[in-house]
Amino acid sequence: MDGTKEKVVHEVTSDSAGSSSGPDHDPEAQQGQSNGKLARDLKGGSIGAGLFVGSGGALLRGGPGSVMLGFIIVGAMLLFTVQALGEMAVLYPVNGAFFTYACRFIDESWGFAMGWDYAIGWLTILPFEITAAGITIDFWRDDINIAVWVAVFLFLLTAVQVFGVRGYGEVEFFLSIIKIIAVCGFIIFGIIVNCGGVPSDTRGYIGARYWHDPGAFRNGFKGFCSVFVTAAFSFGGTELVGLAAAEAANPTKSLPTATKQVFWRITFFYVVSLFIVGLILRSDDKSLLGASGANTKASPFVLAIQNANVKGLPSVFNAVITISVLSVANSCTFASTRTMQALANRGMAPKFLEKVDKKGRPLWCIVVQLLFGLLAFINEASVGSEVFTWLLSISGLSFIFVWLSICLAHIRFRSGWSAQGHTLDELPYKAQFGVIGSYIGFTLNALTLIATFYVSLFPISSPPSAETFFQTYLAGPVIIAMYVGWKVYSWGNKPFFVRIQDMDLTTGLREMDIKAPDRTQPKKGIANLA
Repeated sequence: MDGTKEKVVHEVTSDSAGSSSGPDHDPEAQQGQSNGKLARDLKGGSIGAGLFVGSGGALLRGGPGSVMLGFIIVGAMLLFTVQALGEMAVLYPVNGAFFTYACRFIDESWGFAMGWDYAIGWLTILPFEITAAGITIDFWRDDINIAVWVAVFLFLLTAVQVFGVRGYGEVEFFLSIIKIIAVCGFIIFGIIVNCGGVPSDTRGYIGARYWHDPGAFRNGFKGFCSVFVTAAFSFGGTELVGLAAAEAANPTKSLPTATKQVFWRITFFYVVSLFIVGLILRSDDKSLLGASGANTKASPFVLAIQNANVKGLPSVFNAVITISVLSVANSCTFASTRTMQALANRGMAPKFLEKVDKKGRPLWCIVVQLLFGLLAFINEASVGSEVFTWLLSISGLSFIFVWLSICLAHIRFRSGWSAQGHTLDELPYKAQFGVIGSYIGFTLNALTLIATFYVSLFPISSPPSAETFFQTYLAGPVIIAMYVGWKVYSWGNKPFFVRIQDMDLTTGLREMDIKAPDRTQPKKGIANLA
């Protein structure tokens, strides 16, 4: 028997078969997500208004070339990020996942800032998504007050929470199937339109016409930089693979599959679909001016269908967007509640948020999240849109900061793992691109933040202003304030960052079969991401 591995296993206090106890482990959490459903949920779970509507604004500002490059760059850095997260989540399927990894491998104060930034981001996104779902109904019925639909959707989301992680998984399973079918159908439709195969479309063969006129790039470098925020918002939620780890039925099998499928999701559902949109829709279409939130009348997907003069199909895709928005709202309740409960476990949030019932539901966290959902009724006030703009500005960059932290945590984890005498052969799952992938992912995340800072400071078609800057980059100062605040509050003999030799590598470690370890680790590379 390997002496090092034996030491690791015996240092862990086993709570139950296949799991371990410790400060980061929630013994009350119930594991209910099946392997196959977890993979499918994570493949389509975060496809929502960011892709179907927000991408229209990016197309207008940057052009199809910038959209393609921006989404490929963000997609690549997310691929590296999720691979790194998958390695840590399989080994440590602990409560709070990446927030916990930041505390253990980087610094507790940074983990505090990341955890609360992520939780607040999802808390504020929920009322926005509920409102967005109500707005999509205006496509058919504009005679019903949006508050009615807000109440209906909020009730439905509350009902889903009653069933805990199983309810979340079942709902996401069916909604994800609908979204995946819709995207595949649009890609096929777009190819037919581009080739001139739709009789009702008088444009005939289009080809790459719109990449030449009005052009592949708009507004120069600023237009390119402006795409990153939209891309990050569109991809937001992919990191839920980490939060699902603690509640998956068998993380050792399900998480590697789910993380590898991120490659195909990025390539097919985002890059290919947006490439098709850029081929069949002009980037200077004035209808794109309203492409924000869930204004489906300005969705580039809906506009592309309308331009082809296909009756009935715009309504079908509008229904898909409604479902997609509700799906993201469902993810909001899962992400925020699990993160708040993990923060409470570490003493970084009010103690009552730590409570979990016998079915694994963080009850008070769910109550807090649903209370935030009531903010959707603010739209009835004249200042509703302004309030939402500032609420969303807090969460605008939270995903990028979290992804950067995941890559940094993986880099630090690998250093600590090696320094404390462990080998890579002990890892049940290794990131396909190794620690080099995390360095690349960290660099891309940092460059994305710099590019967004630039376009926030010097916006397109308007002079610099403090209001415009903070509406895009408010998450940055908020994170810094939380980091400094917790550092001062917890000041003592603690170092500024966790020393490699002091890293806790045993708490929450999943007990592995040390007699018959899995030696079928696939080779690294894109070819093995299937």
